[in-house]
Amino acid sequence: MRSTISFVLDGKKLELDFKNSKGISSTSTVLNYLRSLPTHKGVKEGCAEGDCGACTIVLGELDGNDKIKYKAVNSCLVFLPMLHGKQLITVENLKTSDGKLHPVQQAMVDEYGSQCGYCTPGIIMSMFALYKNYSKPTREQIDDALAGNLCRCTGYRPIVDAALKSCAYNCRDHFTENEPHIVGMFKSISKESIHIQTDQQKYLQPASLGEAISLKHRFPEALIICGATDAALRVTKDHELLKEIIDLSSVTELKEVKGTDTALIIGASVSMNDVRSYIEKFFPALFEMLNVFASSQIRNVATLGGNLGTASPVGDTIPVLMAYNAKVILESLNGRREITLDNYITGYRKTVRKPDELITSIIIPKVLNGAIVKSYKVSKRKDLDISKVQSLEELQREICYSNSTLKLERR
Repeated sequence: MRSTISFVLDGKKLELDFKNSKGISSTSTVLNYLRSLPTHKGVKEGCAEGDCGACTIVLGELDGNDKIKYKAVNSCLVFLPMLHGKQLITVENLKTSDGKLHPVQQAMVDEYGSQCGYCTPGIIMSMFALYKNYSKPTREQIDDALAGNLCRCTGYRPIVDAALKSCAYNCRDHFTENEPHIVGMFKSISKESIHIQTDQQKYLQPASLGEAISLKHRFPEALIICGATDAALRVTKDHELLKEIIDLSSVTELKEVKGTDTALIIGASVSMNDVRSYIEKFFPALFEMLNVFASSQIRNVATLGGNLGTASPVGDTIPVLMAYNAKVILESLNGRREITLDNYITGYRKTVRKPDELITSIIIPKVLNGAIVKSYKVSKRKDLDISKVQSLEELQREICYSNSTLKLERR
C-alpha cells in the first residue's frame, strides 16, 4: 500500500506524494495539475465536462506485448491517481529536442488549420493519437478522431487536410525511437495498490479484484469509479467533495474479454472503444450505438460497467443491451449473482446492486434463431459531432430520426 503515484512526463519518471504536496488532492484533475506547472500551459479548460476537447492530452500505457498504446483523453475528467503507471503527453512534448515540430504540428501550420489558437493544442493532441494509431487513416477515422474537438473558427476543412497530410508517415516519430526507454520506466513502477487518505478524503486504488471486493465490503458507501467520466462532473461542475472513492482502473481482471460458443463476456472495466473493437461481428446494433457514443476521448476511458453502474436514463448502451438479453455479474464477499439487465435496473439511477457488490462483467448472449437486433438514435452524429462537416440536407434528415427506439425482428 502506498500514498504516492508514479508516472512519466517530459521523458522522466515523476512521483507525486499527496500527503506532502500542496494544492493537489486525490480528486484534482490532470487538467488543473498541468495548468499549475510552468511549462505545460498549452492544455486549456473550455467546458470542464469533456465536450469541447480543448483540454485533450494523450496517455501512453503498456499493452500486453510490451508496446505503448496511445489514447487521447479529456484531462478535465481524469483524476491524478489515474495517471499511475502511465505516460502523460501534452502538446509541449511533441516537438523534438532540437525544436523541430511534430508532423501533425507542421501540417497544421502548412494547411492553415489554426486561427484564434485556443482549441489548437487539443486538436493537435487528437491528431497525434490518430497519427500513432493509424497509418493513412480514412476520412471516417479522421472524423471520429476529431469529433470531440470544438473549433469555432476554421470550419474544419484545413484541420482535416492537415490530418490527411500528416498521418501518412507510418506512425513513426521520436516517440517511436524513445519507446524502449519509456517501457523500461513503466516496468520500474510498482504495481502495488494505492491508498491516499487525508482528513477529508479516502482514495483507494486496488491492484486486484480480490482486494477491490474486500474494500467494497469494508467501505460500502464508497463511490466506485474506473473511467470517472460521470463522477468527475461532480467535482468539476458541482465542486463536490467526494469523501470515499474506490478506483478500479488498475484491476486487470476487470479488463478481460472472453468469448464462448454462446456469449461474449466483457469485463466491467473494458473501455467503450475496446468494447467496440470486440463486438462488431456478433453485435452490430451495439457496435452502431457505440459509433455514436460520445467522442473518442470519452470512449477511451468510459467503461461498459460504469455505463451500467450509473443506471442513467441517458446511458446509450442500456436499451441495446436489454434487447440482446444481456446479463450483469455482481460479486461480493458473499458470492456471485447473475442478473438480466431488465431486472437489474429498478428506477432512475437505481439498481438491485447491494452496497457491498461490484459489477465485474457483462454477458451478452449471441443472437440465435435468425433474430436481428437494431437500434436507432435521434442523432447519427457522435455526441452531436461538433467537428463533423455536414450539409444542410444531412442535418435536416437527422432531425427527423425517431428518438432512441429499438426494434427486434425475427425471420
